Amino acid sequence: MPKQRLINAKRVVVKLGSNVITAKNSLNLEVIESISRQISTLMDKGIEVILVSSGAMAAGLRKMEMKGRPDEIPKRQAISAIGQSGVMNAYEKSFAGCDKKVAQILLTAEDLNNRKRYLNARNTLYTLINWKVVPIINENDTIMVEEIKLGDNDNLSAMITLLMDADFLFILTDIDGLYNKDPRRFSNARLISRVTSFKKEIEEFASGIPGTLGTGGMLSKIQAAKKVTSAGIPMIVARGDTSNVLLRLFDGEDQGTYFVPRKEKMASRKCWIAYTLAPKGSIVIDDGAVRAVRKNGKSLLPIGVVTVEGDFEEGAAVSFKTLADEIIGIGLVNYRSFDINLIKGLKTFQIEACLGGKHYDEIIHRNNLVLTE
Repeated sequence: MPKQRLINAKRVVVKLGSNVITAKNSLNLEVIESISRQISTLMDKGIEVILVSSGAMAAGLRKMEMKGRPDEIPKRQAISAIGQSGVMNAYEKSFAGCDKKVAQILLTAEDLNNRKRYLNARNTLYTLINWKVVPIINENDTIMVEEIKLGDNDNLSAMITLLMDADFLFILTDIDGLYNKDPRRFSNARLISRVTSFKKEIEEFASGIPGTLGTGGMLSKIQAAKKVTSAGIPMIVARGDTSNVLLRLFDGEDQGTYFVPRKEKMASRKCWIAYTLAPKGSIVIDDGAVRAVRKNGKSLLPIGVVTVEGDFEEGAAVSFKTLADEIIGIGLVNYRSFDINLIKGLKTFQIEACLGGKHYDEIIHRNNLVLTE
């Protein structure tokens, strides 16, 4: 386990799943109080902690004595609103017992896709941390529609980790970590204590371990791990109701599954481009352009563009991929899709004659380009 990284950690994100903080008929107050106490202890040691908590939908369903999620969006939003107040009330009481204050932050994908709102959210979180207030973050399910949905809180916790340039992400769930098969069904399931690369079999293991109350199963945790480890940030998935799980991890005890990060940390802005923005289209590039961006760190020029997919404007996030349809990165385009279609395959000195003007040589400048393979 990454004892040295934990010793040096100054800011961490903790994500709690629905199954961890809900009991049979209500919230699991014992777990909430335990996690609150552990976070308070870490804060007293000088570690900044941001909490991403699920549970609003699950708490609302149980409060309304409903067995499953309603199909209609307004009903799901209403259930989340009912549950969210209970979740925050429980946290407020638990942290107050540790002489800590809390703040509720509700986000949608729109808040993180828009650069100005993204930075505003970061500034708010920095202020709360400086005030020694615990930020408790959830997706804003009460106004959520598919177009602005973040997906699940595993994904949200990864985005917050990148947003805040955290040193570690802990995802606390209802099983001990990533297994090679569902341990709730197979007695011979084996815990995978360390993941160094995301081979196909890792996703196959994860896809066989679904969630129940929450929207994300183990596969969504793998996807979160891909994001943060690619940015150079480690992640652990562990069982949230294990006694003093966070404190034991910080003491160097082996718990759960450790996802090993790449050696270099990615710059904050490039993290935002690569893992927060939703691509509005795609650009297919030839083998020469693939080598230029992959091996030589070059910008993407018109001469390397083969095909444009989708309709997007200047400044949009767009993925770029090989002739074999392999997505290798994402970047912010300097030209709209209509203009890229006109100048694809051209040399840079030909752009002005084709478009009647030239603002940039590059389709995507290397400073706005991130390899995500």
